[in-house]
Amino acid sequence: MRILFLGDVVGRSGRDAVNAALPRLRADLRADLIVVNAENASHGFGLAPEMARTLFAAGADAISLGNHAWDRKELIPYIAETPRLIRPLNFPPGTPGAGSVVVELRDGRRALVLNAMGRLYMQTLDCPFRGTAVELARHRLGGTVSAIVIDFHAEASSEKMAFAHSFDGQASLIVGTHTHIPTADEQVLPGGTAFISDVGMCGDYDSVIGMQKQAATTRFWRQMPGERLAPADGEATVCGVLVETDDVTGLARRIAPLRQGGRLAPAWPSV
Repeated sequence: MRILFLGDVVGRSGRDAVNAALPRLRADLRADLIVVNAENASHGFGLAPEMARTLFAAGADAISLGNHAWDRKELIPYIAETPRLIRPLNFPPGTPGAGSVVVELRDGRRALVLNAMGRLYMQTLDCPFRGTAVELARHRLGGTVSAIVIDFHAEASSEKMAFAHSFDGQASLIVGTHTHIPTADEQVLPGGTAFISDVGMCGDYDSVIGMQKQAATTRFWRQMPGERLAPADGEATVCGVLVETDDVTGLARRIAPLRQGGRLAPAWPSV
């Protein structure tokens, strides 16, 4: 199976780039499953239902969220009725939506997509490690599902790495999101799980993690609130990873970065 994961979509620039790229990426990379983190798609803060619908129409099989999940209140009823839109599973019980979904692919295979959020330098939530262990106990990689993709939305690289090693061999891909900067540590762990600490964002990199430079920089100089941050609107770089899995075990054979457009050096997975 070929799995394409695209990092945090930031603002209109990121949305337009991803929506335009998804059909071509699916065809050129022969992607069977496409997952997109879109928690910053609406002006950098949250996701509106119409934006989610457009991403699904462009080719996303599942959309994950993070700490900005509830910034657009109109998403609350929409997520409750849209199983392929997931939020971190370690939000408290009773939170709308779900933290995972089993997606049926076009060829009939099934893939589990799971979203969890870290706690170090983040909100105080339930334990993502224990919550993920409970969810993975309900599915068997290479058995009940052909692939398992986990979006771990977290600030600290240490927490992301500890999480990945904890579940090595139980997932096809564990991908870090949230910091918006692509790391260079993509690897297949000893147990066969593909991992990258952060996949990066789909947004304008002539920015401060996707937001316009001046207002964001002024906050650091003055250490006080300023004008509301707004997304940078230059050409976006589409950032992601492509993972190829073994058809029998569901474990990863390889992981390769993808970067297209914008300011970053391009990277294109071999097909």
